[in-house]
Amino acid sequence: MNPARVRRDRLARLEDLPNIGPAMTRDLNLLGIKTPSDLIGRDAYAMYQELSVRTGRRQDPCVLDVFLSVVRFMNGEPAQPWWAFTEERKRTI
Repeated sequence: MNPARVRRDRLARLEDLPNIGPAMTRDLNLLGIKTPSDLIGRDAYAMYQELSVRTGRRQDPCVLDVFLSVVRFMNGEPAQPWWAFTEERKRTI
């Protein structure tokens, strides 16, 4: 969902989260994440590595940006577009 449209009081499905659509929902489901609350306390970097292992291929680095955006959002930060995390990712890996 577009980060500007996200409402914290309406987070029933993964697609209610910022930057999450059907494809990212499938990726999160592969990691055992079924609801937004499953993201609380998760490590976005570990999620990215696990997804690469489970799919047998290196994921696009932007997937990590999306994971950072939703984990941070579920841990209380404001909703932001996924590309707001690109610089952090580039500095970190």
